[in-house]
Amino acid sequence: MPAATPPPARDDVAQPRLGTLGLLRWAWRQLTSMRTALLLLLLLAVAAVPGSVFPQRGIDPVRTRTYLQQHQALGPWLDRAGLFDVYASPWFSAIYLLLFISLVGCVVPRLRLLWREVRSQPPRAPRRLDRMPEHRVVDLGDVAPATALAAARELLAARRYRVRADDPATDGPAGAVSSAYGSVSAERGYLREVGNLLFHLALLVVIVAVAVGHLLGWRVDAIVPAGETFANTTSQHDTFTKGPWVDEESLPPFTVRVDKVTVDFETGLKGKQFGQPRSFEAATTTRATPDSPEVRQRLAVNEPLSFGQSSVYLLGNGYAPIITVKDGQGRQVYHQATVFRPQDNNYTSNGAVKVSALPDGKQLGFLGMFAPTISDQGLRMRPQSDFPAPVAPGLLLELWEGTLFPDGRPQSVYTLDTSRMTQPRQESGLPVRIALRPGETMALPGGRGSVTFDGYERFAGLSVRYDPGKPVALAGAGLVLVGLLMSLLIRRRRVFVRITTRDGRTLLETAGLAKSEDPRLAEAVDDLTAELCSRLRVDAPARTTEESPR
Repeated sequence: MPAATPPPARDDVAQPRLGTLGLLRWAWRQLTSMRTALLLLLLLAVAAVPGSVFPQRGIDPVRTRTYLQQHQALGPWLDRAGLFDVYASPWFSAIYLLLFISLVGCVVPRLRLLWREVRSQPPRAPRRLDRMPEHRVVDLGDVAPATALAAARELLAARRYRVRADDPATDGPAGAVSSAYGSVSAERGYLREVGNLLFHLALLVVIVAVAVGHLLGWRVDAIVPAGETFANTTSQHDTFTKGPWVDEESLPPFTVRVDKVTVDFETGLKGKQFGQPRSFEAATTTRATPDSPEVRQRLAVNEPLSFGQSSVYLLGNGYAPIITVKDGQGRQVYHQATVFRPQDNNYTSNGAVKVSALPDGKQLGFLGMFAPTISDQGLRMRPQSDFPAPVAPGLLLELWEGTLFPDGRPQSVYTLDTSRMTQPRQESGLPVRIALRPGETMALPGGRGSVTFDGYERFAGLSVRYDPGKPVALAGAGLVLVGLLMSLLIRRRRVFVRITTRDGRTLLETAGLAKSEDPRLAEAVDDLTAELCSRLRVDAPARTTEESPR
């Protein structure tokens, strides 16, 4: 009768599972290696480059839409790849998260290892000290071995080494016959590893702080002409960038009224600094809450206003021409200080005036250029400012008529969408161009009314920032520097001292071993040898070594 076939071994079924576990362990070791952490850090820096190349939807949505309209073939593909919202894209977040996990996987095992090393004693002195990188032998003569061993122990302890003194009877390998009387092992430089770990832990702190700032922080930019008030509400924000966890209703309700903007320019006739701003500040009146009293404060560059953890910075300045537009019946349909954005160091500024409240349903638009200092000939022929201070202000406008907001699309207040507008013509057939000095008025052709240049105001560019992770990131950056200095400047080394007897004489052996490259190891061993000889009142040669057999 044939023998029954045995059932298959259970190990054959479990083998694929063990292979999967082995693959996972290998992947974890690769991810938590220092090489991978450095590679991910480099990859994160490279991944951040598109954020400075392409317009970001969260920072400048108008510019992003304009880019997509101008690049209708390439733009949608870039948008799918997340290049217009880099820092919130899945691939950037994945690199960020992998870097965090890699650093944690690098640091935690090394923390456990350092803890065990700190709690353990230095290793025993090896039997053959002459095989150490640095080795010295000195004849102490008739000095008692016990006295020499005690002196070595005291000296190393005084130099803040962690000392291990082996008993003469147990020194060396078990059962070995040796003339050794005793030895001392000492080690120091654990703070080097502490600094290395502190460096990586501080990097983790910085990463977490940046993440907290991204999730809970927000930034507001606004341009405020002198005499007007900025309130920290969404309706008055020119741009508002917020983290995913920010509640817009929780913004602090402070107000800042810009009373006056003062800018002084260099007027020297020589040198490259001509026309450069020398001082730039704004006089403000602030309220921390609607019920709090008004406070007059000075706002200057690098001297922000503080409202709790929110700070208001002064980032820019420029001019806002005061323009009045009247319709054909003489009724005022537009009157305000209109912000024009500077385009060069002499504050040649561009802007737009949009008049949609005309009684006959028509809409007018003006593309404008403002120059704080320009000659009459320049205003007609060369629209460019000669000096940033308002010495001879001039305003140049081009008239457009049609639909200001085609299809209801949002657009920048500083530009004019002329896709559905036309330029009225003069009798000569040329487009209508209006050149004005402060206080001048010009009638618009075809009974469309008139436009007046009443004067100008200065404006201040304000930036309000709230970043709860900034103090933590600053502390982390400081710890990164401290840890880096500790890991670079502190040397971890071991020294060994052995006292032996030969022919009734006492011999002193000293040796040194560095965990990493230590150019001062030889000097440290020489200094230790000389100090021991000095304590034992023995003349020590400058450097005495024994060649180890090879």
